[in-house]
Order: sequence, then structure tokens, then C-alpha cells
Amino acid sequence: MSVMKRLKDEIRSIALLMLYFSTWIGVLALLKTLILMEYRIQFHGLALALLGALILAKAVLMLEHVPLGAYIRKRPAIFDVILRTVLCAFGVFVLVVIEKAVEGRAEHGGFVSSLFWVFQSVDGYHVGANVICISGALLGYNVLSVLRRHLGEGVLLRMLLEPLPNGGERRSSKT
Repeated sequence: MSVMKRLKDEIRSIALLMLYFSTWIGVLALLKTLILMEYRIQFHGLALALLGALILAKAVLMLEHVPLGAYIRKRPAIFDVILRTVLCAFGVFVLVVIEKAVEGRAEHGGFVSSLFWVFQSVDGYHVGANVICISGALLGYNVLSVLRRHLGEGVLLRMLLEPLPNGGERRSSKT
């Protein structure tokens, strides 16, 4: 494969995954904005959220190539999904806590003091909300990734773009 082809594929992969994570982070930002409007507090952070989606997309694409070992490889796919989601969510948690601690280091007299403040203040709740939302996005991505590996590249998208079989009628289960 040529360098230009690999570069185009990489950019396409990152762009699609960034769009996916931007959607999740955008919903989180919208919820934060709506909740903070009740208290007449302006929420600013959309540009930072998009940067976070880009970083998250690249990290997830890199971690997708990390093998989890023979034990996980021999187990049902749900083990891979759960382990990858937990590991990535833990990484997100650590990065968000560090980000909040760095933001408040001048205000709280250093990084360590700011780190403790994160868990004693409202920022702890913000960290929790961010990690929960992004963990949901990671779980969804990991499930879709397993489906893509089982069905083949592009099959899931084609299935979603085609009409449902039988005109979309659901089969009734008779018990």
C-alpha cells in the first residue's frame, strides 16, 4: 500500500471516529449547557470538546491494535468489549482528573493541592459526568468494532442503509 493511500485511510478513520465521539461529547456539552442555563451560567468549552474528540479518536485507533492477550482472545467477544471499554474509560478518567488539576494549580497552590480539590469540589461531579458519557461512547464503539470484525468491512453500514426485510414488520413471538 502506498504512503498516500495509508495516509488517506488514516485521516478517514480519524475523521469518522472523531465525528462519532464529537456527537457524544456534543450531547454532553448540550446537557451541561441546558443544566447550567437554569443557574444562568454560561458554558464555554465546545472547541476544547472537539479537541478532546480528536485526541480520543486517535488514542482509540491506536489502542485497537494492542492485543489483550491469549486469555481474552479465547473468550467470547463481550470480554474484549468490556476490557477495552474499562481500560479506555480508566484512561479517560485519569486524563480528565489531570486536566482539571492542571487548570486549578495556580488557584489552589500547586498541582497536588489542586488534585485533591478536584475530588472535594463540584469538579469531581463534572469529571464523573464526562467519564460516564465518554465510557458510553467507548462501549458503543467497541461493540460496533466487534460487529464490524464479524460481519466484514462496510456490511453493517450497508445493512443500516437498506430497508428492513419484510417491509420492516417485526415477527411476533408466540409463547
